Amino acid sequence: MKDNLNNYKNFKKWYKIILADFNFNPKMDKNASDYLLNILRQKGADWQYERILELFINNIKEKDFIFIYGCGPSLEETVDKLLEEEIEKNFKNSFNLAADGASVLLKEKKIPINCIFTDLDGITKDEFYYSDYVVVHAHGDNLAKLEYFKDDILTFKNVIGTTQCKPSKILFNPGGFTDGDRILYFIRNLILPTQKIFLIGMDFGNKIGKYSKPNMKNNYEISLLKAKKLQYAVKLIEDIIITFINPIYFINSKKSSDKFQYISISDFKNIIKF
Repeated sequence: MKDNLNNYKNFKKWYKIILADFNFNPKMDKNASDYLLNILRQKGADWQYERILELFINNIKEKDFIFIYGCGPSLEETVDKLLEEEIEKNFKNSFNLAADGASVLLKEKKIPINCIFTDLDGITKDEFYYSDYVVVHAHGDNLAKLEYFKDDILTFKNVIGTTQCKPSKILFNPGGFTDGDRILYFIRNLILPTQKIFLIGMDFGNKIGKYSKPNMKNNYEISLLKAKKLQYAVKLIEDIIITFINPIYFINSKKSSDKFQYISISDFKNIIKF
């Protein structure tokens, strides 16, 4: 099971490139990783990560469709259109994976969340407890957030820990850089080849969605640093999707790569035979 999740050996080349390009300090990644590791070790015997992973894998394989929600500017519009079309009926047959702050919108719209993938900078404690599972990520820039959410990580049963650096026994490195692309890396070996994957709000343009950070009221212009991070997210998704047998569709998003398959809401309805 661990071999299906840990991809550090293959991802290491990307990690070194990212460290150099952003001038990140790998020691800070290690410090955050150690801090999360220590929290998880305090959870006691009731927390059995192998059992939680087993349940997660069994749950995700029960559904025909996998919906991945990013925090891009198209998220709210696309979700609203899906709800207008009464496509929420299909949420019962989908496994809903939210990248960080996308979970805020899903909670507002009363859409069930099966798992949140988060470095904790886009969610509140309300979303943390709204999901069936939470995959908490440790990296050099979120040590303060790990400290803030420490009690919640200890309390919430179905927590899985991931790290940006070399993994340990109970922390995994599936690969990926942002919360959104990390979801694809995480599930790549856990799903059935018959399952269809749909990405909603996964945008990589010149706007940042308001659900990227708490208390944002509008989409906003992207910073140079964030634009650079999203460029890496595109490259990493391009790198991983070729390993999937599953069809992967971007719903109602602006084109950011010739290697991605983009569809409209109408196309989506036809694919799922709504």
